[in-house]
Amino acid sequence: MYSDKKNVLQLVSLLKEYEINDIVLCPGSRNSPIVHTLANHPFFHCYAVTDERSAGFFAMGLALQSNKPTVVCCTSGTALLNIHPAIAEAYYQQIPLIVISADRPAAWIGQMDGQTLPQPNVFGTLVKKSVNLPEIQTLEDEWYCNRLINEALLELNHHGKGPIHINIALSEPLFQYTAEKLPATRVISRYYHSDVEDLFIRLKKYNKQMMIIGQTNEDYFEKDNSNILSSHFALLAEHLNNQIASSSTIIKNVDTLLYALPEDETDTLVPDLIITFGGHIVSKRLKKFLRSNPPKEHWHISTDGNVVDLYCSLTAIVEMKPAEFLTKMIPFLTNNSSEYPNRWKNLSESISEPEIDYSEISAIGDLIKSLPENSVLHLGNSSVVRYAQLFSISNSIKVFCNRGTAGIEGSLSTAVGFAASSEKLNYVVIGDLSFFYDMNALWNNHIKSNLRILLLNNGGGEIFQALPGLDMTEQTHRFVTGTHSTSAKGWAIERGFQYTDIHNQKELKEALKTFTQSTQTEKPMLLEVFTDKAEDVRLLKEYYQQIKVKSNR
Repeated sequence: MYSDKKNVLQLVSLLKEYEINDIVLCPGSRNSPIVHTLANHPFFHCYAVTDERSAGFFAMGLALQSNKPTVVCCTSGTALLNIHPAIAEAYYQQIPLIVISADRPAAWIGQMDGQTLPQPNVFGTLVKKSVNLPEIQTLEDEWYCNRLINEALLELNHHGKGPIHINIALSEPLFQYTAEKLPATRVISRYYHSDVEDLFIRLKKYNKQMMIIGQTNEDYFEKDNSNILSSHFALLAEHLNNQIASSSTIIKNVDTLLYALPEDETDTLVPDLIITFGGHIVSKRLKKFLRSNPPKEHWHISTDGNVVDLYCSLTAIVEMKPAEFLTKMIPFLTNNSSEYPNRWKNLSESISEPEIDYSEISAIGDLIKSLPENSVLHLGNSSVVRYAQLFSISNSIKVFCNRGTAGIEGSLSTAVGFAASSEKLNYVVIGDLSFFYDMNALWNNHIKSNLRILLLNNGGGEIFQALPGLDMTEQTHRFVTGTHSTSAKGWAIERGFQYTDIHNQKELKEALKTFTQSTQTEKPMLLEVFTDKAEDVRLLKEYYQQIKVKSNR
């Protein structure tokens, strides 16, 4: 029988999966759930050493002899500090030493409770990785705990070997040993150029394969390969992926597709395998869909080899350039195409673009449809980047947005900096809060006439009104949405912009003729489009309701 502590069971199970079985155990009560579980499992070879300082070096000696990772486990408090000298030696000798320390719950640190001190990250830069395992109360806690342990164990030999530290908080009661066996746990593996073919051999196991391309400024696809990939994979992305060569094969209206998806179609769209590369994904629905319907495997391709588990189902990290990965994978694809991508394509094509009255959404759509070829589009965060996703964009247009942290600050400054060193026409679509928060972006001497700004002004943060479950009182609404009655006119004219204010569809249509002309003008331009927040929200909800009804007929 083993400890009933779920974080302990996760840790011990993964040590077994990683085939780490040399364990040095130091005495104590706080670490007794770990000690009991390790000592009573036949897989582990345990050594008892009382002095923690000696135990750390003893474990290092085991690792030197076996050339494999070795564990030293201690109780809470100063016991952990005594392993510091061994950690320093292991770091500079590049020895894969694992320190597992039991800890009190965080609430009791610094409260004069016995054997307590701040243990997370206590070894500083002398370990390759330090993680602090949560006590598991929810499924998210369990996923997080599993991910942290995998991250730490993977770092033992990532770009050279070295020590790691796993700190684990344990609440009382400590001595309940009711678990009959170790749980099945997810193992995350890391692959490199030399062994990636082992993954490709597994491709034939899965009929429903999906590929998701996140934000990037690189084109990973070769034209000859894009059609091959789209016949085997449902290729999902957003405008920020900038995959021009294969744009026609990529499904970009993922968010609206999933919103309108009939319940009886859900199972047919759940993938067996997903392969991801690139940066961030905007769609919350896609994240929720894959987290709620996890695939059997998820491979993430990146040059840094870091663990990124966005969909809570990661099984493999591939440390190589995505373009190289795709090129090497192509020969392993069978000649038989899959029906799975066609299901996604058919549903994608059934979703119509918005055709609605004058509003924020219609203004964004009208601009996107009129953009000159080979221009650049910069999107503000919040509602703008989401509304732009409702419309198709020409393959020749590059799209950018600050999605690293998705904050509203700096959206305009980034676009202005880009345009300052660009010879192309640069269009910025930005909401009022983002614009006024970053209005000093125009306070420099580097504004060129190739900059054209479409400012959507409805007097506040409209997206907050559309959030499900957010029922605001009038007082709350004032603070949450940042209501205002500000115009950019004075600032735009002072900064040398050709300024136009827009209040209806007729004015917008007329202004866009000049705004979207393909030749550069004498001055940069700013169109300030005034709309009504309540009407913007109503039209948005009405559009989503229409596509929902249409899909369920």
